[in-house]
Amino acid sequence: MSVIRGASILVLALSLGVTGCASRGAARKAAAQNQAEIGVNAYLWRATLDTLAFMPLVSADPYGGVVITDWYTNPEKPDERFKATVYILDTRLRADGLNVTVFKQGKDNAGNWVDSPVARQTDVDIENSILTRARQLRLSNIN
Repeated sequence: MSVIRGASILVLALSLGVTGCASRGAARKAAAQNQAEIGVNAYLWRATLDTLAFMPLVSADPYGGVVITDWYTNPEKPDERFKATVYILDTRLRADGLNVTVFKQGKDNAGNWVDSPVARQTDVDIENSILTRARQLRLSNIN
């Protein structure tokens, strides 16, 4: 009788273990679906990170589609620094699904950082670089 009872307990434990694995598998699948359903285009997201990889990141939110860099100083021009904020606004790979803002500071005579104007073309150039990289990623994924 105890052998049958032991076997029953073993079968019950194994079936619970299999059910638990199925639940974990379902949870992983649901998590993967949630990641696939984030509100931004994955190619724009990856391209943004690739394009701004030379700058230190402060924040990167894949669900909200916001990337904020910290100040970056070019070693060749230590008297100026740049910071960027990128908003990915769409799930589609479109030029209007991206908004880039670049900030610039320069050192004054006392050595303090002071805001400086940024040429509008700088924002556009970074947007174009991100879009070009996103298209490259998309094409490499298709092939």
